[in-house]
Amino acid sequence: MSLTERRVFVVVIDALGVGALPDAADYSDRPTDNTMANIDRVATSLKLPTLERLGLGNIIPLSKVEANPNAIGSWGKMAEHSQGKDTTTGHWEMAGIYLETPFPTYPKGFPPEIINAFIEKTGCQQILGNIPASGTEIIESLGPKQIETGYPIVYTSADSVFQIAAHVDVVSLETLYHWCEVAREILRGEHQVSRVIARPYQGRPGAFDRIGGDRRDYAVTPPLTNTLQRVTESGGLSIAVGKIEDIFCGVGVTHSIHTRGNTHGLAVTEALLTRKQDLDALSLMQSPPSGYQHSDRQFIFVNLVDTDMKFGHRRDVEGYARALEEVDESLSRFIANMTDADLLMITGDHGCDPTAPGSDHTREYVPIILYSPAYQGKNLEIRQSFADIGQTTLDWLGFSGDGMPGISMLKGLSSRSLSNAI
Repeated sequence: MSLTERRVFVVVIDALGVGALPDAADYSDRPTDNTMANIDRVATSLKLPTLERLGLGNIIPLSKVEANPNAIGSWGKMAEHSQGKDTTTGHWEMAGIYLETPFPTYPKGFPPEIINAFIEKTGCQQILGNIPASGTEIIESLGPKQIETGYPIVYTSADSVFQIAAHVDVVSLETLYHWCEVAREILRGEHQVSRVIARPYQGRPGAFDRIGGDRRDYAVTPPLTNTLQRVTESGGLSIAVGKIEDIFCGVGVTHSIHTRGNTHGLAVTEALLTRKQDLDALSLMQSPPSGYQHSDRQFIFVNLVDTDMKFGHRRDVEGYARALEEVDESLSRFIANMTDADLLMITGDHGCDPTAPGSDHTREYVPIILYSPAYQGKNLEIRQSFADIGQTTLDWLGFSGDGMPGISMLKGLSSRSLSNAI
């Protein structure tokens, strides 16, 4: 197989865990937390024929997804090396960045010095909230007052986030994004939260709806070289789908498209895979490196957020199950259109068990499934780091992974024919 064309698709099903990590109790989580297994146990139905073919049922025992001795994919699970159970920590580790110190959290709300600085520098006069809360619940509770006063709703969660919600008919998106940028500058040093998130919503009391497509995440700039940078510096393309650009602050990203949810994200990914999406229609994020030209070596990094935002945090088992079925249906088309030059990796970034108490993420192993028409499936066992995804990406694209953590999962895979060997 020639290296002139190589593509890697990493699809992150946000908040898909497969069992509590040994240190879950340190994060106030239960040993029984298991996002995938508990959805499988509680959901009235769950049909995932494509993921079953790929080997999902081989990772952990499931009742509605059978183990498959002839799985076409390679399967396993990954432990998180970094300290944390949030989006940024998980995605950064996939790209080869370890965090030994977790981002700060605010179970009692943000201290006065943060809130006072925010009010002063934004000129918003006052804020509403300043408590840990579910986004949908706090908007339903404080939305009417926010519409009346124009004051932003500020809230956090058990995650390291500073979230700002405002009705789009009262506060423009431009103003909301500016407020987030101000908050991001304030939240430095000991208060450097993982993300500041703009949460615009619409509708009327009793029927408010968050606008996922206009959400913006203002993350911390990655502190170290990451897989996206390594791909770009080596002459490849790093294409971000969903909130990936925000998570990495654009570092290492060449092209990006924000999505309106899973349905849109899956459609964009399928269009890229089948080459129906023109890269020129995507935003060019960075000035191309010297000598840079369009490349056939591409890293497409996808986040599907609905499983986390709409169903995991809201403890909606049935909604989560239906979202997984939508992903499964799309994966069947992905597989049908892949060539030997393509590698697909399916994973999660943390858990968010919808049967657990509260609304927090859960500290869990995440699944890893690899598929390429070029390779036979095998058991990948338990990987000790999400960074194996980054090393596998670089290995597949033919770029150097020297100096980056993780171990390539291509080692030990058998090609389906000798002509397909790398």
